Parts: sequence; C-alpha cells; structure tokens
Amino acid sequence: MDRVIEKKKWNSKRILTIGGIAALVGLIAGSIYFTSGKSKLNVETERLTISEVKQGAFQEFTPVNGVVLPLTTIYLDAAEGGRVEEKLVEDGAMVKKGQPILRMSNTDLELSLVNQETSVFNLLTQMQISRNAAQQNTITKLNQLADAENGYKEAERLYKLNKKLYEQKVIGSQEFRQAEIAYEFQIKRKKLQEEILSKDSVSVRQELEQARQSYGRTQNALDVMRRKVGDLIVRAPIDGQLTSLDAEIGQSKNKGERLGQVDATSGFKVRADIDEHYISRIYTGLMGQFSFAGKDYKLRIRKVYTQVTNGKFQVDMAFEDEVPQGIRRGQTFQVRVALSDEKQALLLPRGGFYQQTGGNWIFKVNENGTMAYKTEIQLGGQNPDYYEVLQGLKPGDKVITSSYENYGTIQELVLKNK
Repeated sequence: MDRVIEKKKWNSKRILTIGGIAALVGLIAGSIYFTSGKSKLNVETERLTISEVKQGAFQEFTPVNGVVLPLTTIYLDAAEGGRVEEKLVEDGAMVKKGQPILRMSNTDLELSLVNQETSVFNLLTQMQISRNAAQQNTITKLNQLADAENGYKEAERLYKLNKKLYEQKVIGSQEFRQAEIAYEFQIKRKKLQEEILSKDSVSVRQELEQARQSYGRTQNALDVMRRKVGDLIVRAPIDGQLTSLDAEIGQSKNKGERLGQVDATSGFKVRADIDEHYISRIYTGLMGQFSFAGKDYKLRIRKVYTQVTNGKFQVDMAFEDEVPQGIRRGQTFQVRVALSDEKQALLLPRGGFYQQTGGNWIFKVNENGTMAYKTEIQLGGQNPDYYEVLQGLKPGDKVITSSYENYGTIQELVLKNK
C-alpha cells in the first residue's frame, strides 16, 4: 500500500536561497546608506591629539638663533707682508690702544728704508753745496757791482771836472771827449752789473725753492717708508680683547692677510640668521626677546643685512634695557622676533592637521566627545605655538589637531575609547 510522503517546507536549498537574497538586500542597503550619507571612520582617541580653542594674547613671531658678538670689532690685517719674529701678546689677552701685538720683519722693506734715508742725506748734502755755491756766486757778483759803482763814480767825477775845464777853454775837446766816453762806459757797466745781480738773485731763489720742494718730497717719501717699516709692528687699534689671533713665530704673512681681531669690551650685540621668507617683514625697530638665567631680555633690530646667503639673511640686534650679566662672546640664544603687536585673539594650538587641510577646515569634536565633524575655518596669523582663528570656531571648542594623513575624504570620525 502506497504512503504519502509529506514535503518539507525548509529544505537546505530553500534556506540557502533565502540567505543569499537576504545578504544581497543587506549589501544593497549598506551601500545605499554609506553612499547617500556622510562617510565615517572609527578612530581610537588614544591616537589623536585633541586641543581646546581658547581666547588669549597673540603675537606673530619667528624663532631665530642669535649669537652674541661685541658691539664693536676691529680686524687686524697685515699692513705690510713679512715674517713673524715675535708674539708680544697671546690670544684672548686684554690690550690697550697702541700696544704692540706682533713684530714682523721684511728685509726688502728695511733695505728700501736705508736707501731712502741715504737719498735724503745725499740730497740734503747737495742742497748745502748748492746753497754755498750760490752764496759764493752772489758775493762775486756783489764785488763786481761794487767795482762798477766805484768806476762809475770816478768816471763821473772826471767827466764833470773836464766839462768845466772844457767850458773854460782850459783843456781841449779831445781830452774832454775821452772823459765823456769813459763816463758813458761806466754807466753801462754799472747798469749791466745791476741786471746781472738781479737775475742771479731770481735764479738763486728759484733753484733754492726747487731744491726745497725736492727735499720735501723726498722727506715725505722717507716718512712713508718709515711708517711702512713701523707697520711691521702690529699694534692694537682700540682698547679691548684680542681674539682669533692667527700668527706663529716663523710664519710668513702676506700684505692684507687677516691676523686677528680686537673686540671692544664696551658692550654686546646679537646677530641672528633669519629665513629669507621673512625678508619683506623685517625692518629696523622690530623687537625681539630671549630668556637667560630665568629672566627675559628685550632686543631691538638696529641693522638689516639684505644679502641672502643659503636662504638666510642677517640682522644685528641691540639690547633694549639691560645687558645680561655673565654673557660671553659666541654664546647662542633662541630669539623670538616679533612680526606684529600683541593682541587678543582666538587661539588654536598648532598641529599636523595643517599639512592636509591648509588651515581651511578641521575636525571639531561634539560636546559628549563621541564624534568629530569636518568644520570649515579661517585662520589668520601664526607663531610657533598657535594659529589665530578668524572664523569657524569659538572659545571652548575642542578640535583634533593631530595629522589627518590617513583620513582621506572622511567627513566624520567616530571616537572610540579602548
């Protein structure tokens, strides 16, 4: 007898079919949910840096490394080349203006000095000989003039006497004519001697003046040569401390070669290297600040060197109020150079988020700390600690300031605690 077999409602094939349909529906629903809404990402809070936005004093500044230098430094260069014979002062010693530091020798220069002194002596001797010769020549000319004047007076006396005698018919015309000719000759002779003496005097004066000028030039050349030899002894140009002395006994130094420097002890300045990015914002009068021995000190930019080397330019800064006790040449400090005046602003701590957002948006944490939402912001100035917030946030807001490198296009973060 046949038996009717009851058909099962939930066989394995049917179960698999229904399960597949359900999975497909779930996949579709999830896809619709995640594509139609905001993208989310679960993030552990321990891996984040969450900062609070606050109101406070803000000032733009850039930190730079400054080195302490003497207020005045004068370099020692070899005015003349030579061999170092003696070191009279050691590096680091305090010196007085004019104090000898080094003694050098230069055989050629010293020989030139001897030759120049000989030339001056010879010229002086020649001048004396010429002066004596001129005086002797003048004496001779004066004697000749005296003879001419004496002959003139005697011829004049005879001429006048013979003229009277001739007029009285005592002597003949021939005798009178001889006296007259002799008188006219003596007149010409006396005039000629006077002209010779006058011209001789002018010539002597000219020769003496030329000799005096020549001697003066030679003497000046001798003085210059003596100074050049004197420069072989290097002396301190000012009172101060001798530093960076680079000279050893027996060493040869060329003319113009750097030997060292003397630092004035009257004060200090700070020289800082600044990135060329700020060259348009740095000018004389800007203030800086640094800390030393637990106390803050103020500096003011006094000089800007606009030449850029290796992406940096330099400034000299002077102490504004007081110079720290105990600082030394060569010490370095981190100086905060102010780029703006201090003001009240909304402060956002700096962080790695800026590299991905450019400061245009940030993840803002909700009040209960479970979610963080992408929020548009606007930033102003910045310093090494904070950004100035212009729009998008308010005091007390908490934001994620760590790097967003792994977040891609995520719109919301779900914050999870371990």
